[in-house]
Amino acid sequence: MCGIVGYIGNKDVKEILLSGLDTLEYRGYDSAGIYITDEKNQGHLFKEKGRIAALRDKVDESINAYSGIGHTRWATHGVPSVENAHPHQSTSGRFTIVHNGVIENFEEVKDAYLADVHFHSTTDTEVIVQLIAWFVESEELDTIDAFKKAIVTLKGSYALALVDNENPDTLYAAKNKSPLLLGTGEGFNVISSDAMAMVRETSQFIELMDGEVATLTKDSIKIEDLAGETIERDSYTAHIDANDLGKGTYPYYMIKEIDEQPAVMRKLVQQYQNEDGNLEINEDILAEVKESDRVYIVACGTSYNAGWVGKQLIERITGTPAEVHLASEFAYNTPLLTKKPFFIFLSQSGETADSRQVLVQVNKAGYPSLTLTNVPGSTLSREAKYTLLLHAGPEIAVASTKAYTAQIAVLAILAECVAKFNGVDSPLDVAHELGIIANAIETVIDDHEVFEHLSVTHLSTSKNAFYIGRGIDYYVVMEAALKLKEVSYVQAEGWASGELKHGTIALIEDNTPVISIITDEVSGPHTRGNAHEVISRGANSMIISMEGLDRQEDAYVLPKVHDLLTPLISVIPTQLIAYYTALHRGNDVDKPRNLAKSVTVE
Repeated sequence: MCGIVGYIGNKDVKEILLSGLDTLEYRGYDSAGIYITDEKNQGHLFKEKGRIAALRDKVDESINAYSGIGHTRWATHGVPSVENAHPHQSTSGRFTIVHNGVIENFEEVKDAYLADVHFHSTTDTEVIVQLIAWFVESEELDTIDAFKKAIVTLKGSYALALVDNENPDTLYAAKNKSPLLLGTGEGFNVISSDAMAMVRETSQFIELMDGEVATLTKDSIKIEDLAGETIERDSYTAHIDANDLGKGTYPYYMIKEIDEQPAVMRKLVQQYQNEDGNLEINEDILAEVKESDRVYIVACGTSYNAGWVGKQLIERITGTPAEVHLASEFAYNTPLLTKKPFFIFLSQSGETADSRQVLVQVNKAGYPSLTLTNVPGSTLSREAKYTLLLHAGPEIAVASTKAYTAQIAVLAILAECVAKFNGVDSPLDVAHELGIIANAIETVIDDHEVFEHLSVTHLSTSKNAFYIGRGIDYYVVMEAALKLKEVSYVQAEGWASGELKHGTIALIEDNTPVISIITDEVSGPHTRGNAHEVISRGANSMIISMEGLDRQEDAYVLPKVHDLLTPLISVIPTQLIAYYTALHRGNDVDKPRNLAKSVTVE
């Protein structure tokens, strides 16, 4: 559920839509399609599985069309296929729709309203367009009223663009939780998930809000709420030039890169999935890991924190022991190694000098090595025996966000592939779970205002702060503390919550911010008890918990995901808290003092 574009106006729409979809490729997708209306008001639907280039080959260039909608899809309901690709149409062919998001009650809607309707796909999206048609035909509603009634009936997240081919001079749009923009121009108007997709046509955009419906013609945009009240909202100018093109309309790279993490999860599955839908990596890597008696993960900073989660994944999924080491320590204080070690180097840039120093020693000793990096052709990639790419796109903000989650995701992919190669049953289907996590991350990011408020109320004036957690949550609180100190300059520590009574609780005083992360069913009650210990000593407590483990006093409840992959979702609030704390303190979010993106000196 990835990208939407729409256009109605005075230019040939085909290239506008296709170019817009090209721009949205960064979000990740497995199929794409467009629906266009020609000068004779005849509709034409083109859909294709795979890349947008394949869709281009399918579009009839001889058609002159001046309105249409397009979509890039990432499968959540139904396998990637032409049938499941967007746009979707009602049985009569009158209505055509594209949709980002997830409809939670689509099966109940089918049972209640659409039991006699023949469906062409296995998606939740087709339910929406069939429901609109049902309201028009069965209750004799006009299109806008049927659109609104359908929206009220649905539960979940959506950004929608709709065409009624009995009124082809109009496009309809609506949203809830998923982003959608309306762009304005002279003699045309547009719809887009991202201003970047339509910035070639206009720099003027209006943000559509949750619970609003828009009606677009080439000369007008009308926005109203579900009760029919008209809403007036000024457009804003998307200031995009050669210097900030990479940021799009975002004020900082850091928040852009936080927002890109769902797309990174989807792209990783796409990159490491074979034609049969199974995750696949170089079998030479798998054979070397199988032959090893211990995996050594070597990294620095954020990558080091990701490595601790990787250790858990490798041990729990493959049964192979794993260790995590700071590169700067390992290079000059090398531990006693096992007889058949396998080394994994984690580095966003692939240029980390401390890690390279270890790799030089590893190569000299003849041990096998694997680099996980975001930069193909980087030093660590070139000099290690093997490389797996993070496919996260350029990460420009100094404080790493999407590279951290990409590293964990690739480590999970590696662990599952190793397990299968070894004939061991994996406790999870990584590709499926990463799809769920991508949607869960979007849900959390949509609540950014919650985290801005929490940042202001807990951290706006504090000089120090503490994160606590146990088990896999402890690994996350180490990264959470690092992110906070990097960009906000708040002195922060990540503690194993069970260690509080062994000395660190002495630092708690009135109004000390203490943020607890609880995602594990076994250790969660203990962490909650530790949170109450610091509260009794005056701490300003914030608890972030997983659905099912939550209590009334918790500040935020995370969507439920697989217990081995909870760091991919629990880290997102901490990234947003760090960002908003830095922002409200007036810091340069992307370029924190004294830090560089690539640490190329020891």
